Amino acid sequence: MLPLVIGATALGAASFAGYHSMAWRSQLYGRTFVGIPGQGRKLALTYDDGPNDPDTLLLLDVLARHNVKATFFLIGKFVEQRPDIVHKIADAGHAIGNHTYSHPNLLFSPDAELRKQLASCANALEKIGHSLSSDGTRLFRPPWGARRPATLRIARELGYTPVMWTVTCYDWKKTTADRVERHALNQIIGGDVILMHDGGYHQMGTDRRHTVEATDRIIGKYKAEGFEFVTVPEMMKSKA
Repeated sequence: MLPLVIGATALGAASFAGYHSMAWRSQLYGRTFVGIPGQGRKLALTYDDGPNDPDTLLLLDVLARHNVKATFFLIGKFVEQRPDIVHKIADAGHAIGNHTYSHPNLLFSPDAELRKQLASCANALEKIGHSLSSDGTRLFRPPWGARRPATLRIARELGYTPVMWTVTCYDWKKTTADRVERHALNQIIGGDVILMHDGGYHQMGTDRRHTVEATDRIIGKYKAEGFEFVTVPEMMKSKA
C-alpha cells in the first residue's frame, strides 16, 4: 500500500506544479504582473508573436483610430525580418516587451537558453534603435505563459518584469472575430491584462484578421462604457 500512496502523492505534486507552471494568474513561482483585476476601469491590450505582416500594420491602424496605446510582446527573429513594422509600433507610442528570440517552451529550456533568448531579442531591437525599457520598465512574457521558478528568477535578475494576463481570447488558433470578442466579454471585469496575438510564432504572415476586427469591437464597446485603455507600464503605475 505504501508504494501506492507515495506514487499518488508524487503524481499529485507533479500535477500541482504543472498547473502552476502554466496558470495565468499563479504567483507560486514568483511575482508576475497580471494587472489589477476587479479594481478600476483600466484595460491593457497586449499582443504576442509579432511583428507580423500585414496584420500588425492593420492593428496599428485600428489602435490609432481609437487613440489607444497597447503593449506588443515581440519575437526577436521577426524583429530582424521586419524592422519597419517595429519602428511603426514604437513611433505610435506603444509599449514593447520581450517575447524571446524564437518562442521556445521555457518550461523545458535550460537556464543558459533563457538568458540567450532574452538577450538575442533585446539585441535585435537595439540594432534597429529601440530599447525594451519603457519608463524604466522592461517587460517579459514567456511563450505560452510557460515558466518555472528559474524562469522568473532569471528574468528578474536581468531587469525584466514578467507579465501574464487575466483575459485570454483564444485568438492564436483558427477562429472568428465573433468568438474572440465573446471570450473577451465573458472575462473582462476591469483592471485586466488582455492577451491577444497579432502574429504566429511559426512564420511571418500568419492570419490574424479575426484579432484585428475583434480589437476594433472590444475598444468601441468598452470605451462607450467608460473604460480606459492603457499600456502595461501605465497600469503598473496605477497599481503602485
